[in-house]
Amino acid sequence: MKQPIGSYPRVRVQGDGRQVVSQAGSVLLVETVRKTGLDRALSAALAPWRKPRAVHDPGKILLDLALAVALGGDCLADIATLRAEPAMFGPVASDPTVSRLIRTLATTGEKALTAIRNARSEIRGRVWELSASRAPDADGQVTVDLDGVLIAAHSDKQDAAPTWKKTYGHHPLMGFVDHGPGGTGEPFAALLRPGNAGSNTATDHITTAQLALAQLPKKYRRGRQTLIRCDSASGTHEFVAWLAQRGRWLSYSVGTVITEAIHQHVLKIPASAWTSATESNGEVRVGAWVAELTGGILIGWPKGLRLMVRKERTHPGAQLRITDADGTRLTCFATNTAGRPIAELELRHRLRARAEDRIRAARATGMRDLPLHDTAQNKVWLEIVQIALDLPAWMPMLALTGKTRLWEPRRLRFRLFSAAAQLVTTGRCRILRLARHWPWTGEITDALARLALLPTPD
Repeated sequence: MKQPIGSYPRVRVQGDGRQVVSQAGSVLLVETVRKTGLDRALSAALAPWRKPRAVHDPGKILLDLALAVALGGDCLADIATLRAEPAMFGPVASDPTVSRLIRTLATTGEKALTAIRNARSEIRGRVWELSASRAPDADGQVTVDLDGVLIAAHSDKQDAAPTWKKTYGHHPLMGFVDHGPGGTGEPFAALLRPGNAGSNTATDHITTAQLALAQLPKKYRRGRQTLIRCDSASGTHEFVAWLAQRGRWLSYSVGTVITEAIHQHVLKIPASAWTSATESNGEVRVGAWVAELTGGILIGWPKGLRLMVRKERTHPGAQLRITDADGTRLTCFATNTAGRPIAELELRHRLRARAEDRIRAARATGMRDLPLHDTAQNKVWLEIVQIALDLPAWMPMLALTGKTRLWEPRRLRFRLFSAAAQLVTTGRCRILRLARHWPWTGEITDALARLALLPTPD
């Protein structure tokens, strides 16, 4: 009796397979594009840059690049994965055509970027309407998180510089809308900056916030129903004053630096003034307390600002800072939300940590490195990356349920998009037969059925 050798079965490989489609699960993204009308919106937005008698539409080229990045690509040449499947993605431009388009859009300055952003904003409003109770604004509130991202550069690129973490690259500011505990998030803004750009530059935070607000439906671009949430890098008087400016009236929850004045004020807070912090499930967070600072410490800040301080016992081995007190780590944030318990406001601010999940997803979707040399071209690349992040965020909102809606781009690629299928042509119909044994074939077919029920834009 022969014993098998090795851990895996041996198969014979031949390169003559026919009517087999790779990345067949990406039909979910294609159907999302079709139902949202993103392809038409981008084509209309980039129509001024389409040359007479051109074969390929600039909007289609940009969208193909975004699909390639959403499927795991990290450079312009990865559009070849779509070009290899014309039955799924239609005609795809060649690499030279793609490069020429990026150069053309980069030479227009902000014009092409603004056109792309306006198209995204228009479609986002439609997606939120179709999502109904699944939309981020289902409860009448929208939370926008701003945070910085460090992107390493492994070659000499324009504006690459040493960063504050002693690496070399770029330091863009990004904005994400939080979908809450039942979803992930969407990218709203990406401001490309040199690696040595300051973490607390107020003008950059204002610009990023403006870009993010422009992506919201008009009714959320001003008013208390929109919350801007940031870490201590944005806790400057100029930025907070801009958020609280009369006529803008935005809500904010902004981290602030523990200054010597704040530190001395915290030391004088009586034990009875501290309230136990809470967890998201409503239980008490052991070893963490929160209190509100009042009095002269608020001089110089906008009217209505509330200053909260949180102290928590550090985990064993953690190194305390000079601003910490009595073996507890101190953090501080400012908000203008009135009438809510301080423990609830502290929990809301602490949930800003979800932005780190969004940054991790962005790194896995084209932001691990900037593939181009010129800053203007890399700005276009960041817009492509944001579209590539929009699609895996919109598709779950429209078509997935349960835990699958929480899957980040990596898991969506590995379980759904990478599914293989057989393409069968009968008469005038083309049928994509997914592998029956694939564990997530049911999730793909159910999602496609939900997308099919949505109205197609005119």
